[in-house]
Amino acid sequence: MPLETIEQMVADARAGGYAIGYFESWNVESLQGVIDAAESSRSPLIVGFNGDFLARPDRLAAERLDWYGALGRAAAGSASVPCGFIFNECPDDDWVRRAVVSGFNLVMPADPSASFEESTRRVAAITRFAHDHGVAVEAELGVLPCGAGEEEGHASSLTDPDQAARFVEATGVDLLAVSVGNVHIRLEGQGELDLDRLRRIAGKVPCGLVLHGGTGIESESLLLAVGLGVVKVNFGTYLKQHYLAAVRAKLAAGVSDPHRLLGIGGPDDLMVAGRLAVRDAVLERIGLLGSAGKARPSTPRED
Repeated sequence: MPLETIEQMVADARAGGYAIGYFESWNVESLQGVIDAAESSRSPLIVGFNGDFLARPDRLAAERLDWYGALGRAAAGSASVPCGFIFNECPDDDWVRRAVVSGFNLVMPADPSASFEESTRRVAAITRFAHDHGVAVEAELGVLPCGAGEEEGHASSLTDPDQAARFVEATGVDLLAVSVGNVHIRLEGQGELDLDRLRRIAGKVPCGLVLHGGTGIESESLLLAVGLGVVKVNFGTYLKQHYLAAVRAKLAAGVSDPHRLLGIGGPDDLMVAGRLAVRDAVLERIGLLGSAGKARPSTPRED
């Protein structure tokens, strides 16, 4: 079925009282695992890739964005459940614009080093460009702390409800990611959200709210957040942790035949192990969002 519009996905989530999971992919196997989980649980979801990672100028090999766009659009379009497709968290506006015309139907400009005024101006310009091409925009206000212990070059900050209202009105974004106690790349443990702050933001912002850092959010907080206007939750770290554990276990088994390890599709295949690990990790988290069984057939339309 064709890519589902973000507008329709958000409307369905609000009507159904659930949140849409965004489960980030980084290769074919992880993308397959995400969609395997969506189809087996009959859950609408969003697939996509990390724009910050792909656009980094210090990558050892430059990435071809149009390949990622074609891959994700084909995968989402072949799924039997409604799927959106995001280019997530990119600080490079030129890459975000390229993503708009490369097959993604949701893009997220995100530059935590920008001031409120600069961010408002840049996001508003990108939103106009994206909407002209039928693509939705997610933006963020507030900066999440980083749980990996790395120096990110910018301080974390919570989202201010009044500022959030001004930002959404000025930019026209479709979704707003907020900082309410959630943490990026939380490697161990979980934490609670500032639900009072989230409630105040939801009371002032008309668009759907998004939580990044879903891996490290305590389950009860996450369930309550969905009831307060959160329509999308992002997961990435959790998937990669499970993927790496599965691949390491296969490598430790001592199989020497490279074909058994890569591409033959049997019980020793690293690619299969990674795919199944991602599938199972997604299935563990979908239950918290309330989206299982909520997939509905999409209305056929021209892409």
